[in-house]
Amino acid sequence: MPKMKTHKGTQKRFKRTGSGKVKRSHAYTSHLFANKSTKQKRKLRKSTLLSPGDFKRIKQMLPKK
Repeated sequence: MPKMKTHKGTQKRFKRTGSGKVKRSHAYTSHLFANKSTKQKRKLRKSTLLSPGDFKRIKQMLPKK
């Protein structure tokens, strides 16, 4: 049985934390900032953890670590 390969698109978008959870960045951060409030833009800067339902799908694409 060959090794599982890492999905490279997933590898670029997600990072594992020390405890094994998965961090992601927010969407809606590339353009159209005039329509967004300062509060919304500030909250979008920070990363967040993946939801439990998404974690099940993403962990298969990140076999290492």
